[in-house]
Amino acid sequence: GSAELITDLRPGEIFVFGSNAAGSHAGGAARQAVRDFGAIMGQARGLQGRSYALVSMSGLDVIAEETATFCAFARTHPELTFLVTEIGCGIAGHTPAEVAPLFAGAPRNVVLPRSFRELLEGAHE
Repeated sequence: GSAELITDLRPGEIFVFGSNAAGSHAGGAARQAVRDFGAIMGQARGLQGRSYALVSMSGLDVIAEETATFCAFARTHPELTFLVTEIGCGIAGHTPAEVAPLFAGAPRNVVLPRSFRELLEGAHE
C-alpha cells in the first residue's frame, strides 16, 4: 500500500507488525520483522527483538483484543517508541477505516501509519 516503509530503527524504536496465529512470518511486514528486527518464527504475539507482533489474521475481534493488549504494553514502556505498520490491512484484508479506530486510545509513544492517523484525526474534527 501507500505505507511509509520502515527500513531502520533508531535506539528505543520498536517495529509493530501483524502476524498470523501460527507466527509464521512469511510475508509483508512480518517477513521484514524477522529479517531486520529480531522477530521470531513461530511467535505470534508480543515483543520479540526490536519488533512487536499482533495477531491480525483472525478477524477484527481478535485485532481489537490484540490492540488493547499492545496499548497497555506500550503504556508500561514509555521509554520505547512503537512504530505501527498498517496492521490487518495487507493479506488480512481489512481496511484502515476498520482497523484505525482500534488504536484510538493509543498512548503517545505509539506512532501510527499515516493512513490510520488521518482517519483518527478526521474523527476528532
